[in-house]
Amino acid sequence: MKFKILLKNTHDAEEFVKAATMCGGDVDLHSGVVYIDGKSLLGVLAMGVKRELDVYVSAHNDGAFKNAVQKFVVA
Repeated sequence: MKFKILLKNTHDAEEFVKAATMCGGDVDLHSGVVYIDGKSLLGVLAMGVKRELDVYVSAHNDGAFKNAVQKFVVA
């Protein structure tokens, strides 16, 4: 599953990483040519906040994960 998110501040990043950590599969973030592990707070913060990021989720319960981070999803 692929979707876009926007994290507005460090609190949003922490909340996203917490949800990603609870997800059973891989969660990767992509921006430009950079891919990072969505379960790494340091990686998410290094990628930056206040920018749209592509999220790739490979889990059997990816719909549950998307629901958990729905407030960060952008159209």
